[in-house]
Amino acid sequence: MNDRPRLAAVTLSIAAVERDTGLSKDTLRVWERRYGFPAPRRDSTGERAYTLDDVEKLRMVKRLLDAGHRPGRVVPLELQALQLLSNQTLARPAHLAGAASPPTDLRPCLECIRGHHVGRLRSELVRALSRLGVGSFVLELVAPLNTAVGDAWLRGQMEVFEEHAYTEVMQGVLRQAIAGIPPPAGDGAPCVLLTTFPGEPHGLGLLMAEALLALEGCRCVGLGVQTPPWDIVLAAGAYRADIVALGFTGCLNPNRVVESLAELRSKLPPAVALWAGGSAPVLVRRAVPGVLPLASLHELPAALRRWREGATPQPQAARLPLA
Repeated sequence: MNDRPRLAAVTLSIAAVERDTGLSKDTLRVWERRYGFPAPRRDSTGERAYTLDDVEKLRMVKRLLDAGHRPGRVVPLELQALQLLSNQTLARPAHLAGAASPPTDLRPCLECIRGHHVGRLRSELVRALSRLGVGSFVLELVAPLNTAVGDAWLRGQMEVFEEHAYTEVMQGVLRQAIAGIPPPAGDGAPCVLLTTFPGEPHGLGLLMAEALLALEGCRCVGLGVQTPPWDIVLAAGAYRADIVALGFTGCLNPNRVVESLAELRSKLPPAVALWAGGSAPVLVRRAVPGVLPLASLHELPAALRRWREGATPQPQAARLPLA
């Protein structure tokens, strides 16, 4: 793990832990009752107070969940066992990214992240964007780099603030790339609405999907993250969306994902397609009628082609991270 000072007296509120780990308050409370971890102390006002060690373990648990492990297996484990499991899980990070090895050298970007060279990182990414083009940039650099950054975080080789800085830079570069794509000609371009449910704070995958969809001639409307289902329905009507695309990273309870997707499907007009993509295992383990699970960004062009042809998309069997 990183050699950083241990400030034993420092504690974080449940809201801060939710923000820093991506685990919802409801999930933390359920684990506390079911598994006995986390076991926060109480502050002077009776509110839950989590130690830095609690947060470190929760971050590792979160990354293992994103890699496909079940809460009942990983939450009760001690930190040393979690570290061993993470090393086994990530023994071949490139395999998790869906390729024998990343087609683009990620080392310059990773060195910039670890060296806190934000400006240099932005320059590296912009040059890669210019060299590769938007589509290859997203699929050949951004996707495997996201995986590498997540792996480094799980192994304790990267701090949360470093991952956050990387995400901010990457979001800026992706928005720049999207702005440079010519808008579709004519009035027949499909409109795709992109967002996440409340409790899912990660939006990098949405920008990656938006870039690829824009290249395919779609008119994209991004709502950012954490949009309530009824507001998604209202937005779909206001923007005349043909497709609603949601991103998931495993932050939400699987039952909540399924229930929310079913609720949204029932409220959207039948003619509006509903797509769900990301690394949350529940998307392919539990099919929701009327919802197309997209296991990988590579599937977007084919899914869009089938939509344009009027065919009914079929769920995919494999799972790769969308972001």
